[in-house]
Amino acid sequence: MFSAISSTFGKSTIIRFLKPNYLPTYVALVIVAAAGLFAEQQNRAVHAAKARAAVTAELGPIRSRLEANINGDIQLVRGLIATISTEPGMNQKRFSDLAGNILDERSRLRSIAGAPDFVVSLIYPMKGNEKALGLNYRKNDDQRAAAMRVRDTGKMVLAGPLDLVQGGKGLIGRFPVLVSQDSQAKHFWGIVSAVIDVERLYQDSGLLSPTLGIDVAISGRDGLGEEGALFYGNSAVRGTNPVDVHVFLPGGSWVISATPKGGWVETPPNAWLIRSLVLLGGLFILVPMFITGQLMEERQRNIRVLEHNKDQLLELSHRLKIALDASQIGIWELDISSGKLLWDERMKELYGLRKDAREVYEDWRDALHPDDLQQAEKEFSDALLHGASYATQFRIRLPGNRTRHIRTVGSKYTGAGGKEKIVGVNWDVTADVENSERLEAARGQAEAHSAELEAARHSMEFNALHDPLTALPNRRYLDEILAERRSSTATQGLASIFHIDLDRFKEINDTLGHAAGDEILRHAAQILRANTSDNDFVGRIGGDEFVIISRNGGVEGHDAALAQRIIDAMSVPVKYKEQDCRIGVSIGIAHQANRAEELTQVLVNADIALYEAKRRGRNRHEVFTHSLKTAVFKTKQTADEILRGLEQNEFVAYFQPQFCPASLNMIGVEALARWDHPTKGLLAPYAFLKTAEDINVLAEIDQRILEQALFQLRRWEASGIDIPKVSVNLSYHRLHDEKLIDRLNQLTIPKGKLSFELLESISFDDSDMTVLSNIEQIKNLGIDIEIDDFGTGYASITSLLKLTPRRLKIDRQLVIPILTSAKQRQLVASIIDIGISLGIDVIAEGVETMEHARILKELGCHGLQGYAFARPMSANDLANFARERRWLAA
Repeated sequence: MFSAISSTFGKSTIIRFLKPNYLPTYVALVIVAAAGLFAEQQNRAVHAAKARAAVTAELGPIRSRLEANINGDIQLVRGLIATISTEPGMNQKRFSDLAGNILDERSRLRSIAGAPDFVVSLIYPMKGNEKALGLNYRKNDDQRAAAMRVRDTGKMVLAGPLDLVQGGKGLIGRFPVLVSQDSQAKHFWGIVSAVIDVERLYQDSGLLSPTLGIDVAISGRDGLGEEGALFYGNSAVRGTNPVDVHVFLPGGSWVISATPKGGWVETPPNAWLIRSLVLLGGLFILVPMFITGQLMEERQRNIRVLEHNKDQLLELSHRLKIALDASQIGIWELDISSGKLLWDERMKELYGLRKDAREVYEDWRDALHPDDLQQAEKEFSDALLHGASYATQFRIRLPGNRTRHIRTVGSKYTGAGGKEKIVGVNWDVTADVENSERLEAARGQAEAHSAELEAARHSMEFNALHDPLTALPNRRYLDEILAERRSSTATQGLASIFHIDLDRFKEINDTLGHAAGDEILRHAAQILRANTSDNDFVGRIGGDEFVIISRNGGVEGHDAALAQRIIDAMSVPVKYKEQDCRIGVSIGIAHQANRAEELTQVLVNADIALYEAKRRGRNRHEVFTHSLKTAVFKTKQTADEILRGLEQNEFVAYFQPQFCPASLNMIGVEALARWDHPTKGLLAPYAFLKTAEDINVLAEIDQRILEQALFQLRRWEASGIDIPKVSVNLSYHRLHDEKLIDRLNQLTIPKGKLSFELLESISFDDSDMTVLSNIEQIKNLGIDIEIDDFGTGYASITSLLKLTPRRLKIDRQLVIPILTSAKQRQLVASIIDIGISLGIDVIAEGVETMEHARILKELGCHGLQGYAFARPMSANDLANFARERRWLAA
């Protein structure tokens, strides 16, 4: 029976709530549910977007620093490569000097190696990398492919990070080096490899920061981007929907993936707040609508059954109480005429009052926060006065010095009996306010961080365009001015460019250290600033090179006066650690002929003038002229042709025989350098010797002549031709070469058959230990020493006793006049007597006629060399000459 009753009641309830009165409520319920689901989804999406934005914001500086650090290090190496391109014959010392300048504490470079023709012969630092010397990439299976790719693509190849043999990990950048072969083409010189310390790169880029709030994984080994392998971090990061950013590198890229520490939090912290608000809002909508449906139903029921009115009202009141309790909203009502205030229990809980507390207006006013009291009372008075809707927010004070944020909504109405009342609701919004404050604080921090990044950007731009040591504009700044023509010189008058180079700076840097060199550079910068106007451009463009661009180029005498002031100021000694450092300055000046002339060309002209100033003795200034340009270009053309000639093996040895005056037997030959020029024919040393010395290849020419002479000596001996001795010139620069003996030890030199001719113009000073040591070791190798051009230089009896040469060669200037000058003949006789007395053989050069030969024979000369017997000839011609003994006919 009870079951039947329950079933009947359930059916009647369902039928009741399916009446049209409740249809709007159900529609609203569906809408509220949909809105709640949408709000939940949007809240999760916003939370996820903020989390990813926070990760992106923290990841952005890391990516920027990685790109800046790697590109900065690579640019340092490219600067070295640019120098190698102009000095393909660079030796280890020169390479170490250049590489040492860039492997400073501000770069992450660990080592740099140069491999001409794929064989490592240059390396810095040498310590710890000795095993790499001599490495041939063509024969190394592990590195051949990468090296060939550098050559074939002509681009830098970035490998790594890799485990290094010497410990740690490193990025290896391999760079192609191209040098000019002629004016139209370049040829492949080799590769330069640079190792970047990965751990230091990570440290400098912020990846190892203990405050880092994200987990990071980096992939793209060897610059392969998304296709490359993971080389940093946990691979699990890649599988948790990370934030990915690309790090663009020369020749490739990396992919950085990041997630927050501990992973993504899918549920927003305010999820329940949003749900509560949605529920509260839904109740605000559904409850009134539901009540409205109830009231409509009640009204219809009251019409039918008036006696049930009281019971239905009680039921409705009970339901409303439950709804209000669930929503935690406090309800208040004020009778305006009597001042009676009604609060429900929730209102008293919100204000921290006891349930039996009085209900008067003063309770509400006294609970208000002092800072909000005046505004809250004004808004409430306005609502009472104008009858408008009442909505505001204020703070109240609670016991225990706590503060609570209250939001209230109310409205004025006329009740029974015409009494005016105002009713409203209060609810606690403290959590909302605190969340808003946190969001505002986060926004402020983000704005502050953005300001810091902007300041950092400005600082980076300044540092990129200025020299950190002198604070002067650098070469990049100068290039922008020259390229864009925005400087004052282009718009306010003709410009003059001063190209300035410090003299003796390298000596100070080498002897007193880089700190002294830095002090000299700062001192030079101060002098340049002090002697130029505010409108002039003053910049440091290289190690000890500066540039001034003055817009007073049209003022007569201005440039020369400015240059002289700078020279005079630079001549004053600089005090460094109680030592006087003396430097000079060479200045090249070029004027802008007209406004249309490019400043880049003016700078080239100033460089030409600087070259001339240094050539004429330094510590002076020279002004560019077109004739000077022609001379410099001609010298440069000769220098380029000499370098090309060395590459093409155009420098060959010619041989001039030497004869015994008594027996007329050949007692030796002198190997002479000749340039077999492809268009100018066979050139004697006077045509190229000075330029070769200027470009520092004279020692290379000497070495090649020596090697050819030794080769021909073995060839003649194999052919049965006896050449007792070959004399080869040894230049001043080779004699000062600390590695001369090592290079000689690598050659096969027959003892007693080779002699080195030293010019008498070389000063054999006791203090020059390198020269004296090299001469002594040359003798120990079985090589004789000869003094060439005796009588025209510094040699003295003391020098002869010290050096104990095997031969003296009397200069042809002294020999030729002996046919007509008795004094000259007596001078030559004295030299021969000195040689005989010291046990030194004497050879006479410049024997032009047989009469010369006869006189020299009578004077006791030991050997004759000159056109009277034979001119210098090729190795093949000398072989035929010796077989046929043609000199006997002469």
